[in-house]
Amino acid sequence: MLLRLFSVFFLALICSVSQAADCPDWPPARALEEITALQKQIDTWDDSYHRRGRSLVADELYDQSRARLTDWRECFGLGPTPEPLRTAGGKIAHPIAHTGLEKLRDGRAVEHWLHDRKDIWIQPKVDGVAVTLVYRNGWLHQAISRGDGMNGQDWTIPAQQIPAIPNQLTQPLDVLVQGELYWRLTDHVQAKAGSLNARSTVAGLMARKELTPEHAAGIGLFVWDWPRGPASLPSRVTELEELGLPSPAPYSHPIQSLAEAEHWRDHWYRSPLPFASDGVVLRQSQRPAAERWQAKTPYWAVAWKYPFAQALAEVRKVEFKVGRTGRITPVLELKPVTLDDRQIKRVSVSSLRRWEELDIRPGDQVSISLAGLTIPRLDGVVLRATERAQLKAPLAADFHSLSCWQPTPGCESQFLARLAWLSGKQGLALPHVGPGTWRKLLETGHLNGLLDWLTLDAQELANIDGFGERSAARLSNSFNSARQRPFARWLNALGLPPTGQARLADSWQELAQRDTAQWQAEAGIGPGRAAQLSAFFRDPQVLALRDTLRAAGIDGF
Repeated sequence: MLLRLFSVFFLALICSVSQAADCPDWPPARALEEITALQKQIDTWDDSYHRRGRSLVADELYDQSRARLTDWRECFGLGPTPEPLRTAGGKIAHPIAHTGLEKLRDGRAVEHWLHDRKDIWIQPKVDGVAVTLVYRNGWLHQAISRGDGMNGQDWTIPAQQIPAIPNQLTQPLDVLVQGELYWRLTDHVQAKAGSLNARSTVAGLMARKELTPEHAAGIGLFVWDWPRGPASLPSRVTELEELGLPSPAPYSHPIQSLAEAEHWRDHWYRSPLPFASDGVVLRQSQRPAAERWQAKTPYWAVAWKYPFAQALAEVRKVEFKVGRTGRITPVLELKPVTLDDRQIKRVSVSSLRRWEELDIRPGDQVSISLAGLTIPRLDGVVLRATERAQLKAPLAADFHSLSCWQPTPGCESQFLARLAWLSGKQGLALPHVGPGTWRKLLETGHLNGLLDWLTLDAQELANIDGFGERSAARLSNSFNSARQRPFARWLNALGLPPTGQARLADSWQELAQRDTAQWQAEAGIGPGRAAQLSAFFRDPQVLALRDTLRAAGIDGF
């Protein structure tokens, strides 16, 4: 009975909390299912990475997924997100805990963190695997993986095979350093190439007992802290180099403002480096005694990640666009996300077949990136919604190059695509006419066929909501100019299949008399294209358009 009462109270609580801004509009049961599913997926990624050294998801998608889980848990009153490293611990205790880093979301957060802090230094956030190196009397005694920050795996044997990790220091001292093992890259520009799975490469190699000389030489070391070293960061950097450890000096710079932080972040993001990096780290030169460090985010160091190369986006709606030739392209409407300072709201799935293979539904979480730095590209599905919305996709067999010459139910998309082609540069190149023009004319009932606009005059256009007298006159002049376009342009505007190097006559009648064999005899025309051309000139809908153009006095028809 008590459990039942608790469940009723709990569900009522999360129902009320979920009404907050930007929270999913889910009923309580759905919220529990979605949060559990995302937590399970993250647990799978964590287990694969920490136990087998295999990354199943890009680092930034992982980070965004965890942030989304945190947001959802806050929305529905479920408390903090479980620690990602709770199952990653090993058998070897770290003499000094690995602290981790809080990830600041934007420049405003960075500016707030910098406020009232002094003696701040910035370094690239090297994209590798964290390690503790313990030296006794100057000799490498132990290497420990980060694990859960308190305990890790014994990496001593592979570490002793890596040239970048000195087996002996220049002085017989007891030294403990923390750093990053990274995969060496040549002139790597993060903004262009991304991380190239470099972190997983190193994680997988360190899970082995034996490394080939080539693999060992491919691993570099970036020392980012000496917990019991000198009090100031510059002194630590200098003395580390004197001990024979790789110097972080070229990648350590003092800053005093957000502008300087932005400068170095952008510089390292777009400049050649010998390693992959996923952001920058800001550190106070002074920090507490090492014995006080804990396996959680400290107050004296934070991370500021680079702009996402891949973004996690929630699908709000799936639309099916039918193009002029009948090709069906599913388009995802997304909850807006930012990529390289661009807000992305929609992305193409590229083909109906790909959508069917991916089975994307509203509520799914997908990964998107920018192709050529400008065009949104769907990379894949990261997490499926627990409830699969029913979608009615158009049948590919219903659409082809000779379908939808009128806006009958189900044909609106292809019909509008035909009009956009007709008025575009490939067709009649009508000034001041675009997809929005055609959509408005269709919505107001002025287009029941592909050529109905030919009979619209300025007065009729001016009576349509959204068209003033001036714009109506301009549009009427544009429509009238179509009558002067040459016959060849009209053929293209109607959607004549490509003719390659074929000889085109100046009249419809001569072209329509050619049969498939005659078309195929033309230069550059194969059997398939010949059949399309023959079918075009014999299609009843196309013949009706020919009659309309002939009655309108268009040359060639």
